[in-house]
Amino acid sequence: MDSLVQDQRDPVELLEQLRPSAARREVHPRQITGILDGVKPKLYGAGANVRDWIHVDDHNDSVVAIIEQGRLGETYLIGADGEQNNREIIALILELMGKPADWFEHVNDRPGHDLRYAIDSSKLRAETGWRPQYQDIRSGLRQTIDWYAANRDWWEASKAATEAVYTRLGR
Repeated sequence: MDSLVQDQRDPVELLEQLRPSAARREVHPRQITGILDGVKPKLYGAGANVRDWIHVDDHNDSVVAIIEQGRLGETYLIGADGEQNNREIIALILELMGKPADWFEHVNDRPGHDLRYAIDSSKLRAETGWRPQYQDIRSGLRQTIDWYAANRDWWEASKAATEAVYTRLGR
């Protein structure tokens, strides 16, 4: 993807994708698969870290818009105005998975953890007309949870290895 717009430079910046089959190290798949296995999710620090959550279909559509309408040499920031802090995301995941709101573990935040990823996608929107179609994070999370519940064979084999690395790193 690095050669799409800037000719071997970073063509796009994006934040947290909300999608089924995301890498198991990312916050939502790790928490969802853990809950499916009966493990309480971890909330780092106060959970105040803010991310702009974007549905994978919106991300893909924005990249197509950049390929088709973007200007060579420009950088386009991809965001969906879906800012939520990690505490809000954990609360929503717990609600959607039928768990009590306080069914999580507080753990120390890692040093230097970014408090907020802010994205201004106004340039992308102005130059290409792209707009996110999935503004409801609840339905995107529901799709993601359902996918992980239905596709345990896809993630179970590698989850143990992923968790072993996190245990070794103290996370």
